[in-house]
Amino acid sequence: MKMSAVLLLLLLVSIPSSMAEQDLPRRETRRLSCVRCCGPSEQPISIISSRYTRMSSDPATSVPKVQPTIDITILKGEKGEMGEKGHPGAAGKEGERGLRGFNGRKGQKGQPGPQGHSCKQLYAAFSVGRRKPLHSSDYFQQVIFDTEFVNLYKHFNMFSGKFYCYVPGIYYFSLNVHTWNFKETYLHLMKNEKEMVILYAQPSDRSIMQSQSLMLDLQEGDEVWVRMFKRERENAIYSEESDVYIIFNGHLIKPAVE
Repeated sequence: MKMSAVLLLLLLVSIPSSMAEQDLPRRETRRLSCVRCCGPSEQPISIISSRYTRMSSDPATSVPKVQPTIDITILKGEKGEMGEKGHPGAAGKEGERGLRGFNGRKGQKGQPGPQGHSCKQLYAAFSVGRRKPLHSSDYFQQVIFDTEFVNLYKHFNMFSGKFYCYVPGIYYFSLNVHTWNFKETYLHLMKNEKEMVILYAQPSDRSIMQSQSLMLDLQEGDEVWVRMFKRERENAIYSEESDVYIIFNGHLIKPAVE
């Protein structure tokens, strides 16, 4: 009897629990998984930033940007005293040479110099020759002299073959040459770049001495020299090492200021 009562009690206790399990729906366990919200090259946007973007795009809900303005004059202090001068820096590299400037205006005429000595006399004279014959190779060819007989104060330059006037005045010049057989002789006695007189001899079967002379009024800096002039024919002057056949002379007759 007791035994049956105990079994009945156990049966009543076990029935509600099993029924409760049958009546209640079973909850399935769901696994959370990640869902891609953007492409591989894109960065995910946070919820806060996307919400701020939507709000700022809407003119009704957008918040105006406020840029504060600061008065610098309030923060600016008084001007300080000037400091001591620093040491000079190192010299820089020398620059390239500039272009040549325009010519300046002509200056005023200077004051007259002191009066010269009354007993002082001015002279100028030269006599030069050439021992080597010369054939013209160019249309114009300057004659250079190799023998110096007289060259007072070195007014005649043996390297350039020119007489340079240092004493203005009236000068006398003479030119003597020896012609060449069957060849033309054509020379100019030059003042600066202008021909003054011509010494000419036609081709001949015999050679002869030819001369030319003149007077010139020269200013300081003028140049007097001899030039050969070549035309269709061959131009030449003759001379020898043992004898001098080509001579150029010049001297001052009257200075401009005595």
